[in-house]
Amino acid sequence: MANNQNGKMSPEERGRMGGEATAKNHDKEFYQEIGRKGGEATAESHDKDFYRKIGEKGGEARARQRDND
Repeated sequence: MANNQNGKMSPEERGRMGGEATAKNHDKEFYQEIGRKGGEATAESHDKDFYRKIGEKGGEARARQRDND
């Protein structure tokens, strides 16, 4: 366990351990459901321009990746 100077667990370590515990307690369907709910919430709170911008960023990143291959 990683401790900081005052003997407490770091936020990163707490997050890692929490994620591991969640993974042990839930199955694939749980993650599919929370992903679906998150996608629906994002769609409700963002417009087409938001998706256009993230699509452009993804396309640019992929183009750079192909150029480096």
